Amino acid sequence: MRQKFYDTAVKQERAVLVGVITPHETDEQTKEYLEELQFLVDTAGAETVRIFTQKLQKPDRATFVGSGRLEEIGEFVKAEEIDIVVFDDELSPSQLRNIENELQVKILDRNNLILDIFANRAQTAQAKTQVELAQLQYLLPRLTRLWTHLERQKGGIGMRGPGESQIETDRRLILNKIALLKERLRSIDRQNETQRKNRVAMVRVALVGYTNVGKSTIMNMLSKSEVFAENKLFATLDTTVRKVVIENVPFLLSDTVGFIRKLPHHLVECFKSTLDEVREADILVHVVDVSHPNFDDQIRTVNETLKELGAVDKQVITVFNKIDAYKPIALFEGEEVAPMTLEDFKHSWMAKNNSPAIFISATKKENIEELRKLLYDKVIAIHTERYPYDHLLY
Repeated sequence: MRQKFYDTAVKQERAVLVGVITPHETDEQTKEYLEELQFLVDTAGAETVRIFTQKLQKPDRATFVGSGRLEEIGEFVKAEEIDIVVFDDELSPSQLRNIENELQVKILDRNNLILDIFANRAQTAQAKTQVELAQLQYLLPRLTRLWTHLERQKGGIGMRGPGESQIETDRRLILNKIALLKERLRSIDRQNETQRKNRVAMVRVALVGYTNVGKSTIMNMLSKSEVFAENKLFATLDTTVRKVVIENVPFLLSDTVGFIRKLPHHLVECFKSTLDEVREADILVHVVDVSHPNFDDQIRTVNETLKELGAVDKQVITVFNKIDAYKPIALFEGEEVAPMTLEDFKHSWMAKNNSPAIFISATKKENIEELRKLLYDKVIAIHTERYPYDHLLY
């Protein structure tokens, strides 16, 4: 008898990306934003097949893009058997419903995509609770679209009532679950606060920065530990704290979740407790991927997020990472540009605008001792001020 074998491998979803170019954005900025969206899609496990853009004064209130462009996207989706269409902005419930009706495939916006990645990456009970809470808060105003199948039923009598009743039931269940998750988070926060109080005697340093800039690699290097690190967005969700000793000076070093442009508001709110390590740190080490073509925009995004978290009045060390991958910009087309040396970096506008600034390559272990020396000086200065009679020990 012939045996049947079935392919159990999960088929990789094929995705189309959609973005709107508004007057206050350049083509280069839009290209960078959509490349980041593509990186998010890749991190989520899908394959980007094509990117659609349209220049508009602002996104269309009904369908985000114009009706003609949406029809074009629909034809491509059908012809190429696309599984998912991802929009580079938050979609309103009505936009989501209209687009789904037109395209007849799964529709995600940027917020939903980030929430999905966070849900996949969450490991601890705290991170899982935070992500679930953010997902429910995102879902709540979009509940009605889940029941549109009732509108297509014929025979009418009694149909609308049960539909509305079901929506109200679901809304009440979600609100109850949100209340339960908030209480669970408060309980976890109380436990974490107790742990932080037990560590209050030591100087605390927190690594912050845009996602995928090398924070976890630097954490591993300084603490000689094995914090998970990979070339994906949001590789780290849970704050990791390690004790580090430089020469004979101990301090606590924490690695935090990376920030990103247009980070969903619900996610920022839910992860504020995780980022208590940032708010309560004595020193922030702002890690920047200097090889990224728009790292100055990423710096701005991080500073805005820190402001939102109430963590701006702190000592900040700016660490420009990945100097080995930095490519100087040619002033003229075809011009040969020599790579920058460490001394060039130290005398650049980056150093002048971000003092104190350190230039390193974490993977190549370049200029790491200068970073250690600066951390040592900053930590021992705080410790000496906090415990003036302890300086004789050092």
